[in-house]
Amino acid sequence: MWLAELKFRVLANTSYTQAEQHIRQYLEALIFQGQIIGREFPTYLADTHFCSRVILSAQDALQPKHHSQRGQKALQALGNAGLGYPKLQLLGQDLMSSETDPCTEPPGYILFTNFAEQVSPLRCSADFAPVPLFRLGSLNGEDFEALIRWQLQYQALDEIQMQQQRVLPKSAEQALQQLHSALNRQGRQLAKKLARQTGKACHYYLYSGSSKNCQAEASKKCPSCGADWRLTNSWHQLFQFRCDSCQLVSNIAWDCQ
Repeated sequence: MWLAELKFRVLANTSYTQAEQHIRQYLEALIFQGQIIGREFPTYLADTHFCSRVILSAQDALQPKHHSQRGQKALQALGNAGLGYPKLQLLGQDLMSSETDPCTEPPGYILFTNFAEQVSPLRCSADFAPVPLFRLGSLNGEDFEALIRWQLQYQALDEIQMQQQRVLPKSAEQALQQLHSALNRQGRQLAKKLARQTGKACHYYLYSGSSKNCQAEASKKCPSCGADWRLTNSWHQLFQFRCDSCQLVSNIAWDCQ
């Protein structure tokens, strides 16, 4: 990931409200295309420019060819607020972020996220590195808003159930852990859609935090089809279970490890 600054030159009379609205629309389009990562983007006025600090999912993330239709429209609309096209200044590699996936053609994908990492929810099945969503191109003319919004909900629930003094521990954990929860149904549908549109397998990570029987945990079956899915060796040192038929991966419950 790369830390960068976008500079929007003021070309005509504008107001803070107008500038904020149009810059926000542009940044949101970049978020939903997977070009920038995170939720907060400090923006300030410096002389004749509005400047926004962002985290790029890859060094080439803001090349025009990677913009979605929404991004192109938001870029063109900046002129309505008296702003010029943003100029990009790379500030350096972000030391707090994971390395972007180096694979040019991932053999497959894993849909995985948690509250601790602000990275793409799509991982390369070969090296488990985050895959910038914009590299998938345009999927039927759509961007990745549905996937990003699913990720935000998942991360919020994961953070709740990880707190020491938890308010809704069981509700949050059940949403993450139960195969047929609304969150996991939505996530699996998104993984299946990605698999169809890329022509590559996309495994969905089913979180396992606690178990009623730790002695039987290591021999549990696939919750979708009931087949044996225990791996001889952990996959990416994280997953002890994988069902290729159901495109699911999981772990021995953290409470049992």
